[in-house]
Amino acid sequence: MTYKYNILVPYYKLKKNYWPFLTDIYINNSVHYLFCYMKKPVYLVLINLTLILPSVLFAQTNTDTIVTLKQCIDYALRNQPAVKQASIDQQINERDIRIGLSAWLPQVSSSDLYDHYFKGGPLVPGATDNNRHEFSALGLQANQVIYNNDVLQAAKAAKYSRQYYQQNTVSSQINVVSDVSKAFFDVLLSQKQLDILNEDIIRLQRSLKDAYNRYQAGVADKTDYKQATISLNNSIATRKQTAEAINSKLAYLKQIMGISRNHNLQLAYDSTNYEKDANIDTNQKLDVNNRIEYRLLQTQKNLLNVNVNYYKWGFLPSLSAVGSYNWYYLSNKLSNLYDKPYPNAYAGLTLNLPIFQGTKRLQNLSKAQLQVNRTDLDIINSENTINTEYVQALGGYKSNYTSWVIIKQNVDLAKDVYKVISLQYREGIKTYLDVIVAQSDLRTAELNYYNALFQLLSSKIDLERSLGILTVQ
Repeated sequence: MTYKYNILVPYYKLKKNYWPFLTDIYINNSVHYLFCYMKKPVYLVLINLTLILPSVLFAQTNTDTIVTLKQCIDYALRNQPAVKQASIDQQINERDIRIGLSAWLPQVSSSDLYDHYFKGGPLVPGATDNNRHEFSALGLQANQVIYNNDVLQAAKAAKYSRQYYQQNTVSSQINVVSDVSKAFFDVLLSQKQLDILNEDIIRLQRSLKDAYNRYQAGVADKTDYKQATISLNNSIATRKQTAEAINSKLAYLKQIMGISRNHNLQLAYDSTNYEKDANIDTNQKLDVNNRIEYRLLQTQKNLLNVNVNYYKWGFLPSLSAVGSYNWYYLSNKLSNLYDKPYPNAYAGLTLNLPIFQGTKRLQNLSKAQLQVNRTDLDIINSENTINTEYVQALGGYKSNYTSWVIIKQNVDLAKDVYKVISLQYREGIKTYLDVIVAQSDLRTAELNYYNALFQLLSSKIDLERSLGILTVQ
């Protein structure tokens, strides 16, 4: 953001003490002119400030936010919708666990009853005359589970269920770290390409000027400066494409960060750390247990084993302790129904033994065992997939590292060649075509260098992820 406020007062004075003022206002690199007549200059200052102040304040609220890679990752881990959803799923699962475990606690309920009998009446223990037309009962009942297969499964599955959703949250976070890092490097690559194109355009403008001067001096024909114009126009067009690509890549970075599209980002990265951050120990051994995907499958298998045990123990009876305390009321009139209670209380055990349910329990047990067998195959396939990902990531990293080392040498060579040929062209030894070729080689070498470097950084992320060492810290 840039803004400037100037007031230019002329040296002459008009009649009636009116002063002309030309005010130029620069806001966000654009200029606005205001010409007016005021009786006193101070009034002009106040009015112009009134006009400019909202724009300045608005511009200040839209200043670019300079962020590093770590800040982008930290923000995404807090605001990315997928991570938030994983965290919510974890909280929902915790509530489900508590719902299941709540069955271990005493279950207390109350019941209220009122009946009017047109003939006869209910039998109430303790009542001398049960032949009453009005009847009411109030009671409290309590039930305590001693053994039940459903609540036992909830208790055993709680540990693995919590572990599964914790690991699922970590998996979402790892995805965010990987995606944000790659998108960050992709934007930086385009910005570096834009810088290189700007430098190339400066060189081409200088060459165009030299070629035109040589043509004016009669040393060279007009084809040289026309070729320079063509090359310059091509570079300008490429610069425009690169600048627009930066906008689209920044939009994608904002999306996976979970940041507002109206928020301006200015990426910051220490170029001296590029090469240092690109290095990784390629002698590390693959351990599938480090991969979150593999651990998720192991946890899923443990949950399925709990399910198998549930159906195995489903043949056992359930046992509960029960108790109740009731108040019975009898009367021939509703008005005095609750004058005298007849209390009643009991306690006991309830045993529920499932004898025959067709083949439902056997089929469920068989199904649960097949699900475990299927998960075993998923685990085997996951091991093979993880190994393939590791081999591909390692091969990609080594290949990109070799390309980067070689291309890095080409940049220095291309710079030397361009300097020599440029001097020889000014001395009339080389043709302008040689200059164009040298400029093109230099630009290509520089673009290839940064492309190889950022590909190396991205492939390092893939290698870390395949090894299971890409952390969310």
